This record gives sequence, structure tokens and C-alpha cells, in this order.
Amino acid sequence: MVKTLNLFLVIILVVMLTRCGSAFMNSNIKNNERPVAIVNDSLEYEIIIVDVGFNSYLNTIARPRGFHSLKYLEIKNRFLVPIWNQRVANPSQFNPVVYENRIKYDFYTEYGYEVNYLLFQYFQFIQYKYRIMLR
Repeated sequence: MVKTLNLFLVIILVVMLTRCGSAFMNSNIKNNERPVAIVNDSLEYEIIIVDVGFNSYLNTIARPRGFHSLKYLEIKNRFLVPIWNQRVANPSQFNPVVYENRIKYDFYTEYGYEVNYLLFQYFQFIQYKYRIMLR
């Protein structure tokens, strides 16, 4: 009697675990990722970041707005943009899937905090996602 009860409990436990596991694995997780767009009509520029995972990165891993100063972000972007553009120009040496588009960043234009923040965070995201260093 005890062996039958134990066997019955083990079967119920196995069935419950497989049901829970399959329900989790078969659930359709929809990606609500939206492009990040920065538009400024007065300067006539537009940045659209459509890389999957960037919004999640901004909301979970990235340093919050205000953590770095505007000057820090500008200096970092002035350093990282030429590296990025060099890699875009050399698709045989660098992955063209990662380095698709050239970034037009004028060092003498004041883009403001938001643009510099998002551009810097995009570079951080690329390094994080693809495990590469922009140096």
C-alpha cells in the first residue's frame, strides 16, 4: 500500500513538473521592442536605433540618465564614433551585420544630453551584446 502511494505521488510530481516545464517552454514571448528615435527639427538630424534588445538594455543594465556628465558623453562619443566608422568602412575585417551604418557625428555640433547619452549607451550595448571592444 505504501509503495503504491509513493509511486502514485512520484507520477503526479513528474506529470506536474513536465506540465509546468512545457507550458513555460511553449509560451510565445512577444518582443515589444520598439525603435529608439531621437529627432530634432531645428538641427535637422534623426537617430533611429532598431537593434533588438537595446530598449531592454537601457531599462535594465545601462547607467541611468544623469549618471555621466554631458562633457563625459561628448568626449566618449568623439572617441568611439571614428572607431565605429572605420569598422563600417572595412566589412571584410569587421562583421558587417554589427557595423552596418556609418554614424554622422559632427564634433562641433551641440547635440545635447539625450543624443549623446543614447549614442554612448548604444556603443555600450554593442560591446555588451556582441562581446567586443571598441578601441
